[in-house]
Amino acid sequence: MKLFAAIDVGSYEIGMKIFELSQKRGVKEIDYVRHRVEIGTDTYNTGKISYDRMDELCEILKGYHEIMNTYKVDAYRAYGTSAIRETENTAVILDQIRLRTGINVFPLSNSEQRFLDYKSVALKSDQFDHIIDRGTAFVDIGGGSTQVSLFSNSHLNTTVNLRLGILKLRTTLNSLEPTTGSYDRLLSELISNELHSFKKLYLRNLDIQNIVVIDDYLPYIIQKIGGDHGIANQVTGDQYVRFVDVLRSMSPAQVSRELGIPRENASLLMPSAALIKYMIRITGAERLWIPGVTLSDGIAYDYAEKNKFVRSDHNFEEDIISCAENISVRYQGSQALGDQMVQCALAVFDSMKKLHGMDKRGRLLLQLAARLRDVGRFVSMSDPAETSYSIIMGTEIIGLSHLEREIVATVVLNSYPKEIYYEALQELDFDEKSILTVTKLTAILRVAAGMARSPRKKYNDVKAVIKDKSLIVTIDTREDLSLEKGLFDEEIPMFEEVFGIRPVMRTKGGMFE
Repeated sequence: MKLFAAIDVGSYEIGMKIFELSQKRGVKEIDYVRHRVEIGTDTYNTGKISYDRMDELCEILKGYHEIMNTYKVDAYRAYGTSAIRETENTAVILDQIRLRTGINVFPLSNSEQRFLDYKSVALKSDQFDHIIDRGTAFVDIGGGSTQVSLFSNSHLNTTVNLRLGILKLRTTLNSLEPTTGSYDRLLSELISNELHSFKKLYLRNLDIQNIVVIDDYLPYIIQKIGGDHGIANQVTGDQYVRFVDVLRSMSPAQVSRELGIPRENASLLMPSAALIKYMIRITGAERLWIPGVTLSDGIAYDYAEKNKFVRSDHNFEEDIISCAENISVRYQGSQALGDQMVQCALAVFDSMKKLHGMDKRGRLLLQLAARLRDVGRFVSMSDPAETSYSIIMGTEIIGLSHLEREIVATVVLNSYPKEIYYEALQELDFDEKSILTVTKLTAILRVAAGMARSPRKKYNDVKAVIKDKSLIVTIDTREDLSLEKGLFDEEIPMFEEVFGIRPVMRTKGGMFE
């Protein structure tokens, strides 16, 4: 058994949960403390956290440190979200927190944060896989933005970050100084304008029947509605819309009394409530599920899974791969060419484990790079390398850190030129390990790109094996692969430079000379 603390330094609230982790009982929450501090208001308005807010934040974290000592926790993780991530002096802020509180806070990228939220729902509820088997929108509402992930037939179809964070919405509305009567209308316009574009771009040909919501305040609404219907954390879309329409006619004080929440929370609840109302309207979703998890739950479940206290039946890696495949489809990539590129790249990678020294995560990054290598051709046939890089860097892939996404994009960028520009790699914000990962994956992807050139399927199987000082790649085909052989040979010098062995391409039945 181990005691674990998960700390969430959020945009408008600082929370800490203490968990008991064991292989027998899994993850059990034993304490939850939270303090409201709107550090996001400072960050979103000025780009910096004020001295007074910083002082308040550190005092709270010092208190959390004392609580951890009281419980004698064995391990902790503390993460900061957009209010920390988007400050102009993030490194200075984190250093001050460490020195004044003894707590190391790490900033999460948006995709990492959303993945932890998503993982908390998948690991905590046995209903998750059943729900996403039908068309489902997973809506993760934060202070700075809202992430919407769309599932179809249990696969992640796409994920989009919308600048509809509830703290930012409230700040924007307050700056407009609306009258009491115009507040609701302006809020509706802000939300509906953004969601109108989202609907046109992403909801075509998708039948969304369920909406799963992660939010700090909407559970109060669901409890109020569901209390009369006996269904835990779930209501119909119609029930929700009718109840929210009643709340819209109330003042913040009346909303506070109706839901039994502090008055200051009502100002953040109403933007969340309105956002989900419009999501129901544009999707036609029949059912709304709010499991009531927080980022702290995701932090704990991620730690528990990595340390083998719990095991998930849901394949999160498949979600990442599915997301990449749908990005390729969105930019009209060839399915057959992408399949062959992935097949060749993974065959080479799997045959060289002792030589490249990379783990399963490196294999996943290679698979993503192979799948996304040609997405830029949709924008520019003359410069697919640069445009592919820009598309990958500009597209959310839930489950990848910002560094991992940059590695994938850089591998794709360098898979086109005749040689790797090592000087350019040194200029990027990569450590030595990341530079080596980019270099090795690029060498493998180039060889794979030489073998996979046709938008039609030209071979059935690819096998690779190391023999003496050569990597023998055997392709099972009856097709003429003269073009592939020529392009493959162009990549031999760089592959030899990186791995110290010579790649040789064969077809089943004979070797190319």
